[in-house]
Amino acid sequence: MTKTITIEGMMCGMCEAHVADAIRNAFSEVKKVTVSHKKGTAVISGATLPTNEELRKVIEATGYHFVSAVDETVGNERAAKPDYKNWVPKGMIYGFIAATVVSAALFFGLLILLKDSSQTLRIVVGIVTGLIFFACVMMVKWCLVAYNKFSYNGIRKLSKQIVEGTAWYATLPKDGTGLDVGCGSGALTIACAKRNPQARFIGIDRWGKEYASFSKDLCESNSVAEGVSNTEFRKGDATKLDFPDETFDAVVSNYVYHNIGGYDKQALLRETLRVLKKGGTFAIHDIMSKGRYGDMQKFVSELKAEGYEDVQLIPTDNGVFMSRLEATRLMLRGSTLLVGKK
Repeated sequence: MTKTITIEGMMCGMCEAHVADAIRNAFSEVKKVTVSHKKGTAVISGATLPTNEELRKVIEATGYHFVSAVDETVGNERAAKPDYKNWVPKGMIYGFIAATVVSAALFFGLLILLKDSSQTLRIVVGIVTGLIFFACVMMVKWCLVAYNKFSYNGIRKLSKQIVEGTAWYATLPKDGTGLDVGCGSGALTIACAKRNPQARFIGIDRWGKEYASFSKDLCESNSVAEGVSNTEFRKGDATKLDFPDETFDAVVSNYVYHNIGGYDKQALLRETLRVLKKGGTFAIHDIMSKGRYGDMQKFVSELKAEGYEDVQLIPTDNGVFMSRLEATRLMLRGSTLLVGKK
């Protein structure tokens, strides 16, 4: 097995030796290490290899910066082409298909079982189980339509349009640092990093079981596949960011906060803006309906009163990213970009 590690900060042959020694000393399973400061890489091989997180800790301890690590033995195909997954998990689709089959069996099974019961009972049971079956069928249909709309390999590519449209508002100075809250598969982080090659973008996510196919390793592989080296991915919590006040030159997020139950959405926005530097830009895209977010016009007024500049609410469900009809069909009515400057 072989892994290629991308490392920043190496300047000479002594740096190469430092990194190579650190890897050999930390991981006995690594049989070969080849380091190049010119390429900014270290290639390791062995029967078994350390995880990316283990490599990160060792590399960072040397004083150099770990960017990513890609398993070249099993990951070439994925590394050659980014895989941003889909906002509709396949598990959801399979789950509703299974529910449809079960509800159909329930419908016919109960009618057969109750064949000698009263007609009223059979009618009530038939209506209830029939409605359950119909609801499951409609959810399968919705999932398939949404999956095709969001797919990066489909015709519509709505996810790609939204990600790149949001990234357009992220502008960083030279050597600046940006933050993507809830990076998922790394799409928005990478898009922002591409737009700001002179800066660096960090993506954080908790990568929970709801989106089990998303992971830190996937983000790093996508970054390598896109030829982007100015990204970094970490585990993090949007409700309590593990960064000091005014850390970043830009903060972005896409369709994250509406998924976080039990928290005031404006408070989540405040937590994100807390880590933004004075003069930094922000672009946060979410379903900002009044029922979820409260009075966002009032929120904008409060930000302006505090000295924020160019704060705007840009509806994206009326032709900016999607039509009102499409937004309604995809359950994205209320989609809005909150952009501005601190």
